[in-house]
Amino acid sequence: MSVAAPGEGARAAAVRDGLGVGVAVGVSGLAFGAAAVTAGLTVAQACALSLLAFTGASQFALAGVIGGGGGLVAGSLGAVLLGGRNALYGMRLARTLGVRGWRRLATAHVVIDETTAVATAQHGRAAARTGFYTTAVSLYLAWNLTTLLGAAGTARLGDPDAVGLDVLGPAAFLALLWPRLTGEKGAGKVAVAAAVIAVAATPVLPPGVPVMLAAVAALPALLARRAAP
Repeated sequence: MSVAAPGEGARAAAVRDGLGVGVAVGVSGLAFGAAAVTAGLTVAQACALSLLAFTGASQFALAGVIGGGGGLVAGSLGAVLLGGRNALYGMRLARTLGVRGWRRLATAHVVIDETTAVATAQHGRAAARTGFYTTAVSLYLAWNLTTLLGAAGTARLGDPDAVGLDVLGPAAFLALLWPRLTGEKGAGKVAVAAAVIAVAATPVLPPGVPVMLAAVAALPALLARRAAP
């Protein structure tokens, strides 16, 4: 009876982790597709966002701003602000993945929360690369397919608000954020402060701007972390 090498076992585990996360999170694309159409986007626009943006929280934020009456500029700025964290993930994974040329651009497109989490949870560089790409491919395919299904299905309803689909966007967005609020020390305080800023600014500022202004709540935590030894 042959025995698998330790490296093969680690890569097999990385594949299982990647597929599990990719399929489980990818199903959330149904909620985004429905939320995007409810906010006023077309099916094609919802699908284009998933294909080209591919970062769930930013996509929900953009749809939420547009659905609330905000402009495309304000919504896009908020989405970019939320997506900026992926650049930090890229710096963390650059040496592990070791990609060059056009592959680097393609890989950067799928550097998100889930691919980073699976990659950094593995033991060894080979397993980390396997976990990253397995998660990226499975999640990208599942997210885009379910976005199409959710958007097309919602578009056929005629009036999504009449059946309560307008709550899908905020609910799914909260579901994406909840693990981050409970998983990091101090994240809950930042979230509460951001909520207070956003609620206070909503009556006096255009839609979309309060979301961006709420990011100021993270500055004290970032400065404290930087000052810590």
